[in-house]
Amino acid sequence: MRILTVALLLFATLANAEPRTLRFSVVDSWAMPLARIENGRLTGGILFELFTATAQKVGLQPEFRILPRARVDQAQLKRSIDLRCYVAPAWTDRQFPEYRWSVPLLVQRDLLVSKTSMPGDLERLPKQTIGTVLGYHYPRLQPLLESGQLARDDARNQELVLRKLQAGRYRYAISNQFALDWFNHDLPDSQRLRGVEVVEETALACQVLDAPDLPTESILDALATLKDSGEIERILANYR
Repeated sequence: MRILTVALLLFATLANAEPRTLRFSVVDSWAMPLARIENGRLTGGILFELFTATAQKVGLQPEFRILPRARVDQAQLKRSIDLRCYVAPAWTDRQFPEYRWSVPLLVQRDLLVSKTSMPGDLERLPKQTIGTVLGYHYPRLQPLLESGQLARDDARNQELVLRKLQAGRYRYAISNQFALDWFNHDLPDSQRLRGVEVVEETALACQVLDAPDLPTESILDALATLKDSGEIERILANYR
């Protein structure tokens, strides 16, 4: 009788437990077209579609955890997120042995951007301020900052950087191609911002928690399938 009681209590506990979700980190300063964040919730954008498609492929409900950029590392250390995406090894200061890297999923092209089509050469710019995103690391820009040739003017996200450039706060900014295309989409050609030089190209992937209660291998396979099938490229095409 005692064994039956214990078994029933265990069954009741399992029955009442919330189903396992697939927990994605979402940086609160991401902007369109990467992510639309409304009232503290991820509701759209490239990464919303990628996350949703990944969760569907492994049969789990996606859960989006909105975090300040500085707290994503801490979330990984606590294993409170399952996937950290839109990241590259060069962008992380720590090693996370409990997480496995996916295949590269897309490439981010960072551009030197101006209001005109004037030629651009980052290393030859005269001393000035340049528009950047708060918390972003730009390896090619770093020696120019350290020498004092250039100074950063940080904004909270990429859209704000481009708006400040458009308003004439500085002559140049650094923007990824996705954000620039989105910003220019509905503008007449005369008002569009111009990419004048490729600063860097970075292959981006996801880090996936390797845990007993998570189908890690299936998640990695799902991400690879989304890439190989062309689904990620189709998602990106919706935002160009």
